[in-house]
Amino acid sequence: MQKGKLLKKGDRTFLSNLKIGQKAKVIGVNLDKPEVRRHLLDMGITRGTEILIKKVAPMGDPVDIELRGYELCIRKEEMKNIDVEII
Repeated sequence: MQKGKLLKKGDRTFLSNLKIGQKAKVIGVNLDKPEVRRHLLDMGITRGTEILIKKVAPMGDPVDIELRGYELCIRKEEMKNIDVEII
């Protein structure tokens, strides 16, 4: 995805590219570190999960997301490895 491009429904990108208020469905989690991947999966970030971007910290990291009825703070670095589809 090009920087600055407006994301619309059906676009595929990384979770880190979403803005506050945007919602997406997880397509996959791609991490080299199995322990971090397992941690994200354990927190409910699995294929098909809908995620809403709630808040971004003043310095841009971490990001508060909502999924499965609860809120979770996640680092931008981890978000760059989560493939999503805008819904």
